[in-house]
Amino acid sequence: MILIISDNNDISTTEVIKWLLVMGKKFIRVHEDEIFEIKIREKRIFLESTSNHFFLDEIHSVWYRRGGLNFKRLRYKNEAININMNEAQHWLEDYVKKKLESIKHINKESNSLVNKLLVLEEAEKVGLDVPSYFLSENTDDVIFGKTIVKTLAGNPMLESFYKDSNGMMFTTIVEEPENENFFPTFFQEKIEKDFEIRTFYLNGKCWSIGIFSQNDEQTKVDFRNYNYEKRNKNVRYTLPKEIEEKIHHLMQKLDLNCGSLDFMKSGDQYYFLEVNPIGQFGYLSGICNYSFEKEIAEYL
Repeated sequence: MILIISDNNDISTTEVIKWLLVMGKKFIRVHEDEIFEIKIREKRIFLESTSNHFFLDEIHSVWYRRGGLNFKRLRYKNEAININMNEAQHWLEDYVKKKLESIKHINKESNSLVNKLLVLEEAEKVGLDVPSYFLSENTDDVIFGKTIVKTLAGNPMLESFYKDSNGMMFTTIVEEPENENFFPTFFQEKIEKDFEIRTFYLNGKCWSIGIFSQNDEQTKVDFRNYNYEKRNKNVRYTLPKEIEEKIHHLMQKLDLNCGSLDFMKSGDQYYFLEVNPIGQFGYLSGICNYSFEKEIAEYL
């Protein structure tokens, strides 16, 4: 049995499930709002929610897409007993999660979020080129027009940023100084790119796509600032073997067996930017006919 842990409305999960159905593979999809109780049946751990139930030892592979396993906690009137039982429940939940992460899997809840700074350090250690970067509380050391600023956080979305609207933080060129100090911010050298590359990695294999974002002023600095009226050209691309080997080494160091990596090509150099273990891949899968969803289903 395959266990899929995902958001309620994640389209990529649904597309992978279509392939699982074609392949005749049994699966359970766990949604973000499900609450499980841990029970014992036949001397085996049994997980049960209002929508799903399964024995822990029935699961032979796990795809962590998004969300997570949530558990119901029992509460007791006596505070001392409650503290003790809360700890007992924690360790039982911990066992369930770690047991699931110890079997065949694609991604894990425990490392689904990565630290950008640590990732860049590890990328340099494995020999990937990384644009020079620094943290600062002011713009004193910024070279205006040649330095970009981007979020340190993994999620660039700002929910309910203005009234009922969401916002997104894009990579931006720093053009002028700030008069006051601010929270420590990530600055990076602006690379004059030929084009961008998005690489999908799964269990040692790479699929890459060239994104010609530099020809459009709207997407020139950050291709995620989509121009829906005039889309960027996307083509299949093959990275040099030595770059793919370094990607594999980096993913092993980060304990990741799946993820999307971003690069920029400038002349003969490939600059690594970041990795997202649970990034979106459906659009690029379809436009270049890679069928990442089928690859995931086959692996599971």
